Amino acid sequence: MVGKLGLIISFLLLFQAGNSTKTILFYGDSLTAGLGLTTEEAFPALVEKKFKQQGKPCKVINAGLSGETSAGGLSRLEWVLRQPVDVFVLELGANDGLRGLPIEQTQKNLQAIIDKVKAKYPKVKIVIAGMMVPPNMGPDYTSKFRKIFPELAKKNNATLIPFLLQDVAGNEKLNQADGIHPNVEGHKIVAENVYKVIQPLL
Repeated sequence: MVGKLGLIISFLLLFQAGNSTKTILFYGDSLTAGLGLTTEEAFPALVEKKFKQQGKPCKVINAGLSGETSAGGLSRLEWVLRQPVDVFVLELGANDGLRGLPIEQTQKNLQAIIDKVKAKYPKVKIVIAGMMVPPNMGPDYTSKFRKIFPELAKKNNATLIPFLLQDVAGNEKLNQADGIHPNVEGHKIVAENVYKVIQPLL
């Protein structure tokens, strides 16, 4: 009897442990994909590693696609949401900004992505990565672009990463030759930025 009881308790503990593993989906462009690096060197994998080191195992899905726009992200979303997600990190819009696409359309696409994620998984926690565009886009455009992300976060009661590339953007030592994409050391800093924001959610 004792042996059976012990077996049942062990099974329940294993079941609870399995249920405690959260799934974090990083949905973005080349920054999330880790352009120029291996998937293991990109910040999503580094965030997963940090959680495991803290005794909080989680499953991280890197759904980054280089060159992705908000419109492209909206069109491929259904395929990505085939499995349950606990935390959805939205990192899109930068390519819209670099191409000078209409602010209103970018914001509309990002909102549509959030709406679809919430409809599919009502209990999901949304995290929005704030982005900026170079000043050569003009002061009016750059200002309006920057406001997209905090406005979306406020409207959707989502968690905001104020600026994904904080302490990395503009630093030659932390970026690749193109001056846009972080190198290995840059991704480590981005991972730290992201981890600090997501950690309380788990």
